[in-house]
Amino acid sequence: MDPTLLVVVVVATALAFDFTNGFHDTANAMATSIATGALRPRTAVALSAILNLVGSFLSVEVAKTISGGIVDDAKITPAVIFGGLIGAIIWNLITWYVGLPSSSSHALFGGLIGATWVASGIDAVHFAKVVEKVLVPAVAAPIVAGLVAAGATYLTYRLTRNGDQQTVARGYKAGQVVSASLVSLAHGTNDAQKTMGIITLALIASGSLAAGSGPPTWVIISAGVAIALGTYLGGWRITHTLGKKLTTIEPPQGFAAQTSSAVVILASSHVGFALSTTHVCSGGVMGSGLGRAPGGVRWGVFGRMALAWLITLPAAGAVGAIAGMVAERGTGGVIAVAAVGILISLGIYLASRRRPVRPEHVVDEIAPQAEPHEIKAA
Repeated sequence: MDPTLLVVVVVATALAFDFTNGFHDTANAMATSIATGALRPRTAVALSAILNLVGSFLSVEVAKTISGGIVDDAKITPAVIFGGLIGAIIWNLITWYVGLPSSSSHALFGGLIGATWVASGIDAVHFAKVVEKVLVPAVAAPIVAGLVAAGATYLTYRLTRNGDQQTVARGYKAGQVVSASLVSLAHGTNDAQKTMGIITLALIASGSLAAGSGPPTWVIISAGVAIALGTYLGGWRITHTLGKKLTTIEPPQGFAAQTSSAVVILASSHVGFALSTTHVCSGGVMGSGLGRAPGGVRWGVFGRMALAWLITLPAAGAVGAIAGMVAERGTGGVIAVAAVGILISLGIYLASRRRPVRPEHVVDEIAPQAEPHEIKAA
């Protein structure tokens, strides 16, 4: 395949992944606000989309980690990157279909590492950097967010226990609009950059950019727009899981969970940690449930989420390895991988239409926690 055409294919596939990342991770920012009635569903996803776009322009540290730290850009080709992206997209769609808030970031890392390992050898993967920038934050970040959210929730209920509960709820709903906006902004500073980093890596591998280059402006803009468009779709299946199934969320909890998550994500973006915003926000929601009551978390649901977290990186890595190995064989390999990826994605989409989850379904199930006029308007 013509090298320039292959790079175009990789860029388009990276933006397709970015799009799936958007609707896969909408719940991270907005599930708790929708659950408490602080924001109507369509308003929530529109606000989140705009702020994801804005956040993508605030930093490029995570993008530099992806393009120059995870794998050796001198030992891989755009075809390998293409294979890794197909692995990440397929895993994203599978977990979206079953409504599990798994990590889009780890799906991307797994696909890239698997494809690079098989096609270019184990030496092409910088495992020390993977541990430092990916695995350690994957374990530490949700724990930190959960502990902060648990403490904040406990203090919130203690401080407001003698107040008028309707007034307290209204105040925290207003606060949730601010905290949800902050999470969306933080999400743009971290997750949108991962696609920027992948595209930059492809440009470096093809010789279009010098090693160590940051993402060009057109890459920043296109990645920001793609994740914003995906976010606007809503990802209602995962929003339902985080907003309803993991714990019963009240306004003070939602505010505490969102604020703690935003702080952790923004701090990590500043130092270039490519963490999973899904892990962080899920940890914040779980911590807020524990802060309200010791039995406030549905552990069965959390167990399924944790299992998805554990297998995401190796599962996407396995698919990425196969896709990368086939894609490396030339034009026919790239076409074959693209065709299989499109067929699997189409199959998952058609299966999802048999039992769709729409905004009104999410609101109907969480209706007891929202104000009547907000439910009607949504």
